[in-house]
Amino acid sequence: MKYVDEFREPRKADTLLRAIDKLSRQLKKPVKIMEVCGGHTHSIFKYGIEEVLPEAIELIHGPGCPVCVMPRGRLDDAISISQNPNVIFTTFGDAMRVPGSKTSLLQAKAQGADIRMVYSPLDSLQIAKENPDKEVVFFAIGFETTAPSTALTILQAASEKIHNFSMFCNHVLVIPALQALLENPDLQLDGFVGPGHVSIVIGTEPYNFIAQEYRKPIVISGFEPLDIIQSIWMVLQQIVENRCEVENQYNRLVEKPGNQVAIAAMNEVFEQRESFEWRGLGEIPYSGFKMRAEYAQFDAELKFTIPNQKVADHKACQCGEILKGVLKPWQCKVFGTACTPETPIGTCMVSSEGACAAYYKYGRYSHIAKNMIHEKEKVRV
Repeated sequence: MKYVDEFREPRKADTLLRAIDKLSRQLKKPVKIMEVCGGHTHSIFKYGIEEVLPEAIELIHGPGCPVCVMPRGRLDDAISISQNPNVIFTTFGDAMRVPGSKTSLLQAKAQGADIRMVYSPLDSLQIAKENPDKEVVFFAIGFETTAPSTALTILQAASEKIHNFSMFCNHVLVIPALQALLENPDLQLDGFVGPGHVSIVIGTEPYNFIAQEYRKPIVISGFEPLDIIQSIWMVLQQIVENRCEVENQYNRLVEKPGNQVAIAAMNEVFEQRESFEWRGLGEIPYSGFKMRAEYAQFDAELKFTIPNQKVADHKACQCGEILKGVLKPWQCKVFGTACTPETPIGTCMVSSEGACAAYYKYGRYSHIAKNMIHEKEKVRV
């Protein structure tokens, strides 16, 4: 397939991997590189990239899966809204099976709630037009990647004066999350493979603080195997040369200033919350969006009464530690046994971008996992 196959050529991958191996021999110590985006995590597991890297390079899987970082309390709030008798609750499909403290949206639907899967917020707006006697609520989740489409839908609803439509806004921001990770003493990182889709919207400049203040290299990456391998090579080059810069491997789509139309729409509709809770990372200041007062009529949090309570994660689930990069999926006590994609306990096993789901599908039998499991068994003995 044109424009895809060229990013999957084995010979080019071999050339890059030999270059990575050469650079790895110049390292003074093993390095840890975090891929922030869940899409990168999925590709790394799917194509076995972790398997072919030198032992001196460890990939750390970050919190860039929007479904995974959603705390249980916010899911309980969404389910509470959906159970109102006059509500049609709409959501992306990967949020349907995410467990709250007592149930999931899918289970609430089975119990009678009118919950519908949509592919975009515009689908929800159309449902509102077709059902003027119902309140239609869209479960708005995602990073800056999906926030512009939410904002533009709100602007359209306002222009068309559609009053039975609202958003339950749970958009989160990648930059405050990265800062929280860099401040975490339990996580010593040497560099980042930066998120591609988010960067299409926000550009490359917001990442400057990583290189300038924290002295860590970051390379914005595409999602094909050659993209990721080249980005790892670029990070290693910076480490070996003692440089700390923001580099853009994904320059075929990412531009330095980002998408100004998308940014303007977000700034028009949203403002930053003073704080937002992330699963595994806790409360992070100014890390989420909420509706501006001018668009309060479209804010489901103001239209409906919600529990608005913090709820602890399941005791057996270590999803929070996996999202922070402290644990690998197979190190979780219930991974692949009590917790599977069919019966998920934590969010990381639900979304295709979740590290546990990706590893369950593609990486369970890798030599890395087998070695780790073997080491765990030795410790138990």
